[in-house]
Amino acid sequence: MPGQIDSGRGVSCFISSTVVEMFTVICIMLAGIAVGFLLRPRRIRFAGNVITVLIWVLLFFLGVEVGTNERIVKGIHTLGFEAIVITLGAVAGSCSAAWALWKIVNRKETDRKS
Repeated sequence: MPGQIDSGRGVSCFISSTVVEMFTVICIMLAGIAVGFLLRPRRIRFAGNVITVLIWVLLFFLGVEVGTNERIVKGIHTLGFEAIVITLGAVAGSCSAAWALWKIVNRKETDRKS
């Protein structure tokens, strides 16, 4: 049975598919980090373009998934409003934090020059 592990003592336990997927993603990410670490001396020029195209493909399939989900399509008007509110809040918070950091950094540079 998938996800079932035999401990060797006659006791078996089940691992949820979510946990298996999570560890699969983490292992793939760690493998990518290892490959990137090994390829550090080389300049990989095409990597940025490949990443951009893959993100476009992922966004396309995300759109396909959303479009085929009847529940999401029926509630898109409320989801859209919530998305706008969250986006505006995130932008306002980011701008405020950037402004505060800018003030702190400039204050320290001004103190050093004096």
